[in-house]
Amino acid sequence: MGKIVLRLDRMMVEKKISLNELAERVGISNVNMSKIKNNKVTAVRFSTLAAICEVLDCEAGDILEYQKKNN
Repeated sequence: MGKIVLRLDRMMVEKKISLNELAERVGISNVNMSKIKNNKVTAVRFSTLAAICEVLDCEAGDILEYQKKNN
């Protein structure tokens, strides 16, 4: 089975927003936002994903990517 990878770092560069600013505007801690940005989480709440998309003015598909398992 493949996996979902977060590409939040790409969107942050594209939108020119810092980790601290994004965390503050989304309403979560810098530590938790850093974990999301660096793919160190196994789950993300839909409400958090929606807030990130609101702040970055993007779609969920812009920051979520499916990677197939390499055999």
